[in-house]
Amino acid sequence: MRDELVRRFEDFGTRTALFDHGTAVTYAQLLKRIRALRERLALHGVRPRETVVVHGDYSLDSVATLFALHLGRNVVVPVVTLTGTTLDTLVEHCRPGHLVRTTESGVEIQDLAEPAATTGPDTAEGPGTVHDRLGDPGAAGLVLLSSGSTGAPKVILHNLDVLVDQKLEKRPRRRENALNILMVLMFDHIGGINSLLSTLLVGGTAVLPRQRTPDEICALIERHRILVLPTSPTYLNLMMVGGYHRTYDLSSLRLITYGTEPMSDELLRRVHRTFPGVRLLQTFGTSETGIATTTSESSSSTYFKISGAGVEHRVVDGELQLRSRTQFLGYLNYDDDSLTEDRWFRTGDLVEEAADGYLRIKGRAKEIINVGGEKLLPLELESVLMGSPLVEDCVVYGSPNAITGQSVCVDVKPRGPLTRAELRRHVTEFLSGRVEPFKMPSKINVVDTIGMSDRMKKLRSRPSADGE
Repeated sequence: MRDELVRRFEDFGTRTALFDHGTAVTYAQLLKRIRALRERLALHGVRPRETVVVHGDYSLDSVATLFALHLGRNVVVPVVTLTGTTLDTLVEHCRPGHLVRTTESGVEIQDLAEPAATTGPDTAEGPGTVHDRLGDPGAAGLVLLSSGSTGAPKVILHNLDVLVDQKLEKRPRRRENALNILMVLMFDHIGGINSLLSTLLVGGTAVLPRQRTPDEICALIERHRILVLPTSPTYLNLMMVGGYHRTYDLSSLRLITYGTEPMSDELLRRVHRTFPGVRLLQTFGTSETGIATTTSESSSSTYFKISGAGVEHRVVDGELQLRSRTQFLGYLNYDDDSLTEDRWFRTGDLVEEAADGYLRIKGRAKEIINVGGEKLLPLELESVLMGSPLVEDCVVYGSPNAITGQSVCVDVKPRGPLTRAELRRHVTEFLSGRVEPFKMPSKINVVDTIGMSDRMKKLRSRPSADGE
């Protein structure tokens, strides 16, 4: 399928492939850059099947490097934020030969290790390497890192050819029907990679932001008449809270897809009221299984179906399990205990399954708050609180308690100037009669912002209970 990828880029020719921070890049220019980088990588000693770390966010060079390494049958490790700890983890478990940094000033290629003994005429690594785990000497690989919110990140290995080939099975769009999609999700996130491949392999235009602030994202929607916006519930709330939908003309939007975390019913109602003419679609995927094709019950419903071919699902003891064509090949630094004996992936997401097959995500199993044996999922309480006219946003989490095991805590960003005492009183009165007593928060903190990770999820873990 590598020949098909190159042929498509050649056929797309003068179509715009990227808006790289405002500069239009055609498919012909992208392909030229891919070929130039392949030559430069070879001159620096990057050989087929070698693992290469690509440090940088979306840009012409990072996108071209990704495709150059795919065509070269390498294992690609995209990393947006590269810390010393992250690099040490990758060196230990991936044995990368080179590090490619893509910056505004160009591409830098750095040797990371002496090449291992070859096992063939074009093999850069010996037995037992990351590439060997692919099981196909002609394949390219992709390594993703989990968010690492509960410890060291998991190093996740995919067959990149499988991800690319799945997109190449879709017919190219005609020029007049090509979509322009804003790359809001990160370059090293499965959702970001999926958005990029879904756009470029059918002839669309990927608009690359310099920053991911709501102000810049909404400005780009207006400037480029963006049709599709892939994002998260937390990010959508940021856009609405800041009033950016009123500051900028977002009337070009036809579809907003949201994922990476559960959407509460109340927040979805707010989004639906704010964007009444836009179709809202819940997406679902994991770093381990890829992004599934989904169908929402409606734009105002948090129920959805996993509808595409290539992904099976089942619900076991309330947990959603998946088995997919694009499933990962394993962790490089953890045991595969998330897989059942028959190779179903335990997502950790607790779901409610309706009689007609639609699913609703209730929350993450690891986020359950256990108050003296009574259990609460944060999303449930957040959805109730978001129904208050005085609550702009909130995040619910558990805190250790010597008597009950855990207690319920909530950080609230109020709508308007409220003192802590006023907010405490309001939250308690608002929840009374709406939730069971054990769900009443024992700690209510007034905050200026709700923390969000670089993957656009609410931050729930707290080192200590602030505000006491």
